[in-house]
Amino acid sequence: MNIQQQLLFTDLGQSEVTVKPKPINVASVPQRSPFRYPGGKTWFVPTFRNWLLNMTNRPDVLIEPFAGGGIISLTALFEDFVHEAVMVELDEDIAAVWGTVVMGQAEWLAKRILGFEFSKESVVKELSTKHTDIREKAFQTILKNRTFHGGILAQGSGFLKNGENGKGISSRWYPQTLAKRFKSIASVTDRIDFREDDGLKVIQEFSGRKNAIFFIDPPYTAGGKKAGRRLYRHYDLDHNQLFSLCEQIQGDFLMTYDNADEVKQMAREHGFQMRLIPMKTTHHKTMEELVIGKDLSWMDQYREVREPAEDYG
Repeated sequence: MNIQQQLLFTDLGQSEVTVKPKPINVASVPQRSPFRYPGGKTWFVPTFRNWLLNMTNRPDVLIEPFAGGGIISLTALFEDFVHEAVMVELDEDIAAVWGTVVMGQAEWLAKRILGFEFSKESVVKELSTKHTDIREKAFQTILKNRTFHGGILAQGSGFLKNGENGKGISSRWYPQTLAKRFKSIASVTDRIDFREDDGLKVIQEFSGRKNAIFFIDPPYTAGGKKAGRRLYRHYDLDHNQLFSLCEQIQGDFLMTYDNADEVKQMAREHGFQMRLIPMKTTHHKTMEELVIGKDLSWMDQYREVREPAEDYG
């Protein structure tokens, strides 16, 4: 399937509706996340914007219980869709980065990146050093994220081999760009409530607030899928419990999932609507991800193919 072909959007209990895509250049989406993150959602930003623009009332807070690279929360804050973002991440390395940022140390991290003399030898030496300072752990996380294959931080991941244009591990190390992103994020840190915590627990905490919205992008392990196990340290998730918690949400939510029959069945059982949204991978293969929510009728007017940018959050 390519951009010229017809794409399908499906909904609960309805026949498939064929629509023609309207192409969109996702490279035009502001690249705000410092992470090159597997499963990142930069490609989803236009849909996220449309969701918020179709709301009658401006929400007060966005909860992102599986924050990862944080592009959705950052978009919501920089574009002033919400007053506050609650970012939740259980991975201790990623948590070190967001923890450093919300402690007011984004500028320090920017300077640390700019001052690092990059070489394979210096990277290996730095990553072999054990630090207790959260700021240094944050720097190591960014270094790993930018030099490991696919940005994958899970156990078993290793350095890029050929990289972009044969540059090896240096091909994704852009110190000026990374420093600029951290300095920019520093301007919204007073509106970020970061939690190194269980995402399900935080959903439950905010589920009763009508002025709260949720963007939920869990590890894709439902239906026997292996992507989540390969990409993330904390991939074990009770998907049935997640759907039950979403049913309790008094505000609104959007949830993205792998297009799996087990997921569709859970959505039907809980009375949620679904749409399939096409995206192109970095290898230019068109795939479909499942979007789940309470009322997705607003999506039918937006018919775009999302193409990933060079970098993603």
